[in-house]
Amino acid sequence: MSAYPPVGFFFDVAFLGENLEKNVVETRFQSVTGLSVDMQTETLKEGGENRFEHILPVRTKYSPLVLKRGLVKDSKMVKWCMDAILNFEIRPMNLLVSLLHVKRFSPSQAPATIEPLMTWKVINAWPKKWSVSEFNAEQNSIAIESLELNYSYFETLS
Repeated sequence: MSAYPPVGFFFDVAFLGENLEKNVVETRFQSVTGLSVDMQTETLKEGGENRFEHILPVRTKYSPLVLKRGLVKDSKMVKWCMDAILNFEIRPMNLLVSLLHVKRFSPSQAPATIEPLMTWKVINAWPKKWSVSEFNAEQNSIAIESLELNYSYFETLS
């Protein structure tokens, strides 16, 4: 069975600590947004020829990475965030964001396995914002915590 088009709900996030062990921090999230890069530009007006403006590339800009999940008590991830936000103990970490798929075999072979279809390595991520969703007695919803991370860049591994 083909993995294309891939589904967007089957993914994994892994924080890589200083010793590069996977899953140093909890990794179950309901959504990941912000894997995007944008080319910033500068406009240069041509002297003597007033009909033209040249748009030149300047640098790339990466959007903040936003991770959302159900609120977790006594979380290592939240402690890492609060250390950075409240105490300015900023310890950047690398992350792996993997879009997963199930590799299926025929009935006579081994059972299906879960494999990454694509993986992005997010470099030097650090907490910019932590928030919890609204508490509302009129709604039947789960308390969601959001973590917004700034990072240097990302690279596609597979």
